[in-house]
Amino acid sequence: MAELPPRPEQALDPSDPMARSAQTFPRLSDEMAARVRRYGTEQQVSAGTELFERGQRGLDFLFVLEGRVEVFHRQRDGSRDVVTTHGRYQFSGELDMFNNRQVRMSGWAPVPTRVLRVPRADFRRLVSSEPDIGEIIMRAFILRRVGLIRHFNDGLVLIGPAHSADTLRLQRFLIRNGYPHRLLDTELDPAASGFLECFELSADQLPVVVLADDTLLRNPSSRELADGLGLTEVLDPAKVYDVAVIGGGPAGLASAVYAASEGLATIVVESTAPGGQAGTSSKIENYLGFPTGISGQALAGRAQVQAQKFGAQLMVSRAAAAIDCSATPYRVRLDDEQVVTARAIVVATGARYRKLSVEDYGRFEGAGVHYAATAMEGQLCGGEEVVVVGGGNSAGQAAVFLSRIADHVHMMVRSGGLAATMSDYLVQRIVQSPKITLYTHSEICRLEGPDRLRQVSWTQRGTGEVITRLIGNVFVMIGAEPNTDWLQGCVELDDKGFVVTGKAALGTVPSAYLTSRPGIFAVGDVRSGSVKRVASGVGEGSVVIQAVHQFLAPPAGA
Repeated sequence: MAELPPRPEQALDPSDPMARSAQTFPRLSDEMAARVRRYGTEQQVSAGTELFERGQRGLDFLFVLEGRVEVFHRQRDGSRDVVTTHGRYQFSGELDMFNNRQVRMSGWAPVPTRVLRVPRADFRRLVSSEPDIGEIIMRAFILRRVGLIRHFNDGLVLIGPAHSADTLRLQRFLIRNGYPHRLLDTELDPAASGFLECFELSADQLPVVVLADDTLLRNPSSRELADGLGLTEVLDPAKVYDVAVIGGGPAGLASAVYAASEGLATIVVESTAPGGQAGTSSKIENYLGFPTGISGQALAGRAQVQAQKFGAQLMVSRAAAAIDCSATPYRVRLDDEQVVTARAIVVATGARYRKLSVEDYGRFEGAGVHYAATAMEGQLCGGEEVVVVGGGNSAGQAAVFLSRIADHVHMMVRSGGLAATMSDYLVQRIVQSPKITLYTHSEICRLEGPDRLRQVSWTQRGTGEVITRLIGNVFVMIGAEPNTDWLQGCVELDDKGFVVTGKAALGTVPSAYLTSRPGIFAVGDVRSGSVKRVASGVGEGSVVIQAVHQFLAPPAGA
């Protein structure tokens, strides 16, 4: 296989996990080690013993008592590329210890070593029962994942033109699911030609994903990519969950955290990646407790880890296709034909992006038309003019973020201004920015380009003037439509397709989140009349679990 050129050297900054070894690879005290011993079984291994291997699932937690454990990537020639070494009173693992996905590294004992082997169930008990130790482990696992993403491509290479809709789709999936990878842009990177020759690929077969074992995925769907990476978990068809949360945005993740932490057997089904639409926000600055702001992806990542820490199971790259409401427990059929069975359902499927009514619009989706403005999309806009369409907070956040990267941001709304639909702090930044021009009473009328978007025209309705600019990236943020097709015939929907809640009573107590069907609740953007804000979605997702408990509780006197 063609060899990748080395990554450019990066100086370690104070926020880099590799510069914080005491937290990333902590060593527990004698007193803590004594407590950890209560949860596992000691095992003596000889030098050269492999303790775990890349691709395995459900690994035990390994705590080193004597000797050392080396964690490594196995190179294509069979040699070991050591990532780190755990010594006395240190431990193995990272965030995949909280799920059943395939692990990404291997580990062995290069010298005679004694380890404490803690099975998965006992590891969860350790984290929850010993909160000070659990905090150290959780922080270390998070930092290790960040370090992996920053410094290791994990052997995974995405090859294709960076501006291609499918390349962007695959890259977006990898980034949002926190999977380390390397992008080779066939339009700019000279190393890409070696890969194309090695695998006998032509340009019309791109993009491709090369896995660590040289398996080639030709323009895979998100589901095929997730399966190839071992991100997908197989359901036990006989298992009945207490609650199934359908949708992994802020509302769904909040529901999962509170349900799992309160002892309910919980599963989350998410079609793309944790975070929903909020996960694509470059920075959320008015979310309580984050005075300097936080990206939607970072917020979603923390919530995902939190839910899994308490035992929630997460299914990514799977979407609900239909629900059988004829009997309880309810059965939700996924788009891969697997079935989730649960006694209660929390609908948190949010909404899908609304599109512009412009000729050839579909041809440019992903090839110049975007619905998110993150660092990934920002890389395509350096030194260029861009257009942002929309007057809500998402559009405002995108315009401010892109103004730091793009040469100029043209922002357009069909109304007469922003004050009625956008938070004032964003309005003020847009008005004051010399790099953002606001066009009111305006709308895009034409998109042009032979292969991807190259030129945009818009009309100013007051004067009839048509403005045309050489622009290759348009960010469309004009609201959304509910993802409720899978619920048809099961619960009441309003005339726009949002789920109607609050009309039925839960026992003798009405619930604002109960649908027309007992045991099925709706929270967040998918709910009719909800406030379309991250904070409100999180609030609804946390509060609904009280009603779920009430529904699941046995009748009085039973």
